[in-house]
Amino acid sequence: MSRIYPLAIMASLLISNNLLAVDYADTILTNANIYGHKYANSIAIRNGDTLFVGKTQKAERYRNQDTQVINLEQAYVMPGFIDNHNHIFEAASEAGGNCELDAYKSLEEQIPLLVACSENTHSDTWLMGYGFSLDAILNEDNSYTPLEVIDSIFPKQPVVLMEQTSHSMWVNSAALKLANITKSSPAPQGGKILKDEVTGELNGILLDNAGDIIMEMAWNNLDNQFSQSYQGLINGLEEAAARGITTIGDGRLYWKRGWYQVWQQAEKNNDLTARVSLRPWIYPANSMASQLSYLKKMQSDDKSRLLLVNQVKLYSDGIIVNGTAKILAPYLNTYLQDKPYGINYIPEKQMKTWLDTLDKMGYSAHIHAIGDGAVRESLNAIELVRNQGSKKPYTLTHVELVDAKDTPRFAKLDITADFQVASDYIALHDHQWAEAFLGTKRTHALMNPRAIFDTGANVTLSSDWNVHELNPLISITNSLKMGSRGLPDIHTAIDAYTINAAKSLGISDITGSITVGKSADFAILEQDITRLPIDKIADTALLMTILQGKIVFEVEE
Repeated sequence: MSRIYPLAIMASLLISNNLLAVDYADTILTNANIYGHKYANSIAIRNGDTLFVGKTQKAERYRNQDTQVINLEQAYVMPGFIDNHNHIFEAASEAGGNCELDAYKSLEEQIPLLVACSENTHSDTWLMGYGFSLDAILNEDNSYTPLEVIDSIFPKQPVVLMEQTSHSMWVNSAALKLANITKSSPAPQGGKILKDEVTGELNGILLDNAGDIIMEMAWNNLDNQFSQSYQGLINGLEEAAARGITTIGDGRLYWKRGWYQVWQQAEKNNDLTARVSLRPWIYPANSMASQLSYLKKMQSDDKSRLLLVNQVKLYSDGIIVNGTAKILAPYLNTYLQDKPYGINYIPEKQMKTWLDTLDKMGYSAHIHAIGDGAVRESLNAIELVRNQGSKKPYTLTHVELVDAKDTPRFAKLDITADFQVASDYIALHDHQWAEAFLGTKRTHALMNPRAIFDTGANVTLSSDWNVHELNPLISITNSLKMGSRGLPDIHTAIDAYTINAAKSLGISDITGSITVGKSADFAILEQDITRLPIDKIADTALLMTILQGKIVFEVEE
């Protein structure tokens, strides 16, 4: 007669007789120093997920003849970095143009660079470039306007040059003509058309969305547009992998430029070396109805894919140095005399409608908000969907100026605040550039991650590459150099570039920490950065990047 054993006893008997099936690992990382696991030195990986974290002796039970064992020689294993705001598609692409200007040169000093660009281009196609800064070329001592200068070098070929922050464009008359922009043209929503203060004529500078419209025309007239875009994307992914980044929050997906099709092809070709949350751009000058049908087709919550499309990118405002950031008190100096408080891409009322509609479609939002006015309006819009029961993750990015009354609202409304701190002037809290626009008192209030963190809100760090440095270790370092405005310790800073960012993207259940059952996404460093002096953190070498258990970057020996 057969005997019936209780389940627990049966399991014990099966184990003792080696009859219980073991999930053997595809890879075991051993002899490692593991973040968050003080007494562990091995990680077993199966089918792209973390199967086991612990001692080598116990890891051996997951090993068979097919298991790859990698001796890390005491290297430091961290969760793969999650860059919550990164313009990876265009940051490393030649499609955006190879005419490079200098952010520190005046209008007159840019002329030799423009001439060099004219000598290396085909005169029958659009010329795109980048790199100037608005304050350097708009000077009251100039003898000519930017339009007059660029027209003298490019009389016929349409030209659009992106300012280093991407929030203004320098264009010539040929480009303006193709866009049907004259001195009497109304400014598009979210943009401004600058004119000479004396003559009232166009001066060749288009702010924010006015410039985006021209750039989109140029991009859609590229020769070999798809292949150039594809190669640029691959270049960007390689750069990210070489810095330990395994997940990226896309800065903005200009879907009218064919960018989504490029991403889809990269996924089909198995060329993705990072998980990417694509964020379709909400075009401020286009109707909602004309955009919703396309957004419905793109939407995807499938976390088994490396491409997610479940957040949009909304801009509330522009930037401070252009006078286009929306602020609560008027600018002391601005290029926009008729808009002393700045401008909106998407005003609060429209944003509420957008967020409400998108929430019902399955989308949350990553919202550009720099000025304290834009931050307040964006918080108000998210509050509407929260009051209607939405639990989706919402993020405000940049948040450079926040009114004290709004600081606690991030935690109250469960909204992530995403900061970029990779520039040296931010670490040193040197914001003199803003004093002419905001005054000393408000300038001292700029960039304060600690104030929001201390309320219990989710805080993330990101690069905004290529506006700032891509390397996460620079951001982590700088966040600790900011004194009372920075993050309190190294572990908090690491969380801001890993698990906190995963929460912002709505994927903390699959990545962001070294946890059994989560994706095996790791950044493997030469040294334990939690034990280094702050000034040494950014110098730590990355040895390997692993995404879903596969090595996507390995340093050459």
